[in-house]
Amino acid sequence: MSEKSEIPLKAGDLVEIEALAPGAPKRIPVALELLSAGFASPAQDFIEKSVDLNEMLITNEYSTFIGKVGSRSMLNAGIDINDKLIIDRSLDAKHLDIIVAQLETDFTVKRLMITKQMSAGEINEIFGPDAKSIPPVWLKAENQEHSHIFLKPEQELIVWGVVTYIIKDARK
Repeated sequence: MSEKSEIPLKAGDLVEIEALAPGAPKRIPVALELLSAGFASPAQDFIEKSVDLNEMLITNEYSTFIGKVGSRSMLNAGIDINDKLIIDRSLDAKHLDIIVAQLETDFTVKRLMITKQMSAGEINEIFGPDAKSIPPVWLKAENQEHSHIFLKPEQELIVWGVVTYIIKDARK
């Protein structure tokens, strides 16, 4: 499903980025009923159709990559070390999207924050009532042990791609 990319990475939130290699569909059976987290119903044993995960997870195959996470800066957004991120480079990032950003030579995974689209309550919650000079665009860490990223005037924010799905290993 993927092949190693030649994208050089330095220390940051991503430890690896792989390009997707188009291939034959891999069909997986789908249960027709919603899955219960409580007691299972015998009627839920009925499986009739299947899906191709490529079709389900990938909209733009030639601009989609998989990144392996290397930090816990987005833990409260459900992203942990070794999770895989489906990243679509063809999407325009918008306020609150989780993005892969390139800052100089580092790649980082953060939530894109556009200050003018935030409510006064959100601004107060994050910056306090004395918030004075909040940058127009900044990157929010979703873990209190990590800092938000506020760009310096000489820094350029490059939105490398938008995270569309998080893949976790359930058998840790």
